[in-house]
Amino acid sequence: MTMEMKDSGSVVLTAYHPHSPARIPGMEQSFVQDIAPSHSPTSRKSLSRYRRINRMLSNDSAPPPAFSRSNSQASMDSTSMEDFWCEVESIKESSEDGSEEATLLEFKPADEGELEAEWLQDVGLSTLISGAEEEDGQALLSTLTRTQAAAVQKRYNTYTQTLRKKNKHTVRDVRDIFGTSDSSPTFETVPVSPVPSNGIQLPVQKPVWKSVSSNSCLDCGLDKGSPSVTEELSYEVSFSESITVLPKTQEWPKNQRFKKEDSALPKFIVRKSRFGLTEVGDLSPEDMKKIRYLSLIELTAFYDALGVELKRNRAERVRGRENGLFGVPLNILLENDQKKVPGIKVPLIFQKLLLKLEETGLETEGILRVPGSASRVKNLHQELEAKFYEDTFDWDQVRNNDAAGLLKMFIRELPSPLFTVEYLPAFITLVEKISKIKLQLQALHLLIMLLPEANRDTAKAFLQFLKKVVAHEGKNKMNLWNVSMIVAPNLFIYKGKRANQQEMQAAATTAHIVRLLIRYQDILWTVPSFLISQVRKMNEAAMNNSKRQLMFDKGVRKLLRRKTMERERPERPEGAVTFPPYLQSDIPEGVIRVYAPLHSKVSMAIQLTSQTKAKDILARFHCENSRGSSQNVRGQIQSLHEIGGNIGQHCLDPDAYMLDVYRANPQAEWVIKPKAS
Repeated sequence: MTMEMKDSGSVVLTAYHPHSPARIPGMEQSFVQDIAPSHSPTSRKSLSRYRRINRMLSNDSAPPPAFSRSNSQASMDSTSMEDFWCEVESIKESSEDGSEEATLLEFKPADEGELEAEWLQDVGLSTLISGAEEEDGQALLSTLTRTQAAAVQKRYNTYTQTLRKKNKHTVRDVRDIFGTSDSSPTFETVPVSPVPSNGIQLPVQKPVWKSVSSNSCLDCGLDKGSPSVTEELSYEVSFSESITVLPKTQEWPKNQRFKKEDSALPKFIVRKSRFGLTEVGDLSPEDMKKIRYLSLIELTAFYDALGVELKRNRAERVRGRENGLFGVPLNILLENDQKKVPGIKVPLIFQKLLLKLEETGLETEGILRVPGSASRVKNLHQELEAKFYEDTFDWDQVRNNDAAGLLKMFIRELPSPLFTVEYLPAFITLVEKISKIKLQLQALHLLIMLLPEANRDTAKAFLQFLKKVVAHEGKNKMNLWNVSMIVAPNLFIYKGKRANQQEMQAAATTAHIVRLLIRYQDILWTVPSFLISQVRKMNEAAMNNSKRQLMFDKGVRKLLRRKTMERERPERPEGAVTFPPYLQSDIPEGVIRVYAPLHSKVSMAIQLTSQTKAKDILARFHCENSRGSSQNVRGQIQSLHEIGGNIGQHCLDPDAYMLDVYRANPQAEWVIKPKAS
């Protein structure tokens, strides 16, 4: 059985308001009636409501085409969407009885050119707006691929043309930035050789294939029926560079179909290079900030290559609480929690709710789907606010279904959606406008890289829990599609000042997004190696700029003339790289000195070969220190870290080939220490 949705031609995000009209009778069997602009005044009134929502979410004044109920659900069985609508009804009831506080997102229409200016700022290129010659912006521009440069150039062209029309001030010509003779060049994609994480073009090597752990969930009943198709994913080449040019006459299918069977989703094999795989927590916060810049540029280039408009919302103001548990912005909640537990990445209340459900609720039939008592959830909510931080709350009194209700309430009451209000339209677009699941997954991957750290870590914890729920399908009767249907309204319905009840227009779309998030989460939290390659290039460019600045500084030239220069070194400027001391000694090529400050033997020189892996070095240290190290050190999981040089800090994959990593970053230090949790 399949599900289909007629493409509305524009991004319409789900929205809900506690004062919306009652649910349309017969909604379980159909979405909405056919709407035509030439019909009666009632139809025109309905169409105007669609226009208001569309303008709010896509900043586009053009009215969307009519949405057909019959086409959207022609091939659905009568119960396929029942879970979704029951959850919507539950959300509505909890809002009407006052158990959820109203937190409004206000939107301000963007002036022409403002979205482009915000985009340039979000990708770290505010210097193009200010006109300042800053090193970070120059370093970023120097690392861009052809398609990425074209995406930046297109947005900058639009921004400068808008400013010239408004006669605000003189702007830099795009040709001065990109060194082109034509302000609007056309890029054609050509075959690109894989670029490893050091950013150096190498001959194509035979890849190492490894199936990532996202397929481990297939053991949990996700691979029923006919076998899934296996597809390959590569992180070595930019997603946008690997897309062939689309014919101008090509149109996206008007009827997007979703198969609810779990076996309809393909298996993916990730190409694991000699540098291994890198998770988001393996990089330093400074480098992850650069990953976010590059991910937004790459996502824009990716959508451009597919001929899809990347739409975003412009949230003007978020009103949220500054203390408490529910309805508090994630960053403020984490700041409060970190005073109690330093270094915590997921809010304490969220962790406790997940732990409660994992300990006692995973085998509860209908968990997440069967609602708890509204009155009990309301009372528990109030009691948690009063007693949680005092450690006097009795968790034994909380029933599993009530805990699930509190978990979903926490997500809904966030002042800003977990996946951020700015790019919620992009999540919808990747399904409505992109037909292949592989391309959907690549777009989703970049959107995950875009998330703020607090949102990303919280979303990761939530999706890991949902994966465990699906793994216990035999007991709780909740398969992947059931869970996706229940979770989708909680993630993609938000309260807005001008929100309306339009869930039916994106019900199957949002459920499909959640299904992809759960099924492929191990892939989505892996940083593509081509982005790491670009971060290395950025750091190298910044290091070279710092060196040039140091050489031409007058104060430094005076220091160079002094006879005591060897003892009196100039102060290291901010952003410069500290070279490891051992690099100044006579260590042969291919030999590294590894430091293990927590072990009894704190350092060791190791000769690298083409087959030496990070796990081999860890094993050697473990063998050498098996007796001398303390019990605490032996009980910890140690990892090899690459620190300094052209990377901030990088926790290496145990399967990384060390000679390749060393050649990519010969100025790094190598330290064995526990991996950051």
